[in-house]
Amino acid sequence: MILEKDPWNIIITGVGGQGNVLVSQILGQMLVDKGYVVTIGETYGASQRGGSVMSHLRISHRAQFSPLIPEGLADLVVGLEPTEVLRVLAPYGNPSTIVLSNTRAIYPIDVISGDAKYPALEDVVEKIKGLSKKLWVLNATEIALGLGDPIYSNIVMLGALASLELLPIDEEGFARVVEILMPSNRLEKNLQAFRKGAQAVREFN
Repeated sequence: MILEKDPWNIIITGVGGQGNVLVSQILGQMLVDKGYVVTIGETYGASQRGGSVMSHLRISHRAQFSPLIPEGLADLVVGLEPTEVLRVLAPYGNPSTIVLSNTRAIYPIDVISGDAKYPALEDVVEKIKGLSKKLWVLNATEIALGLGDPIYSNIVMLGALASLELLPIDEEGFARVVEILMPSNRLEKNLQAFRKGAQAVREFN
């Protein structure tokens, strides 16, 4: 696969505890195994669990680039939490940015305490549409719960990304990387999550 531009810039965004960093490492290794040069940068919010977490992946055929994507140059945003997608699109998006987003909200402390109100999901989705070229949405958390644990939502999202065929990633490459990075007793559940995510995108209308 030839990248449309070089580097091709991906931001994976979510909140602490969603497995954002792990999925960026898996995706990065899958692409390295395909012969790409991948540079990854991480940014964290004030809190490790519940704060904003953002991974920058810069994918190239030829060279390493600085680890953080310049503002306005994200080609793809993968969101594990919908309002975090909006937070990222404001500085990093452009009219050509593609978005894949989980629809399950994670409420910050000020919302839980009643000091703030979380926006309606329909409003968030409409705003994302207005800030992007193409949007795919799925409830990755609900799919993961069907597998017994919401922790698999990040892998559901990775399977969904593979199904979009924007990048040269597939289940075979995913399985190779997971066998190295994770305990063997978690391989089958992760494969199920990956397949469920891929199926969800194929069924997206």
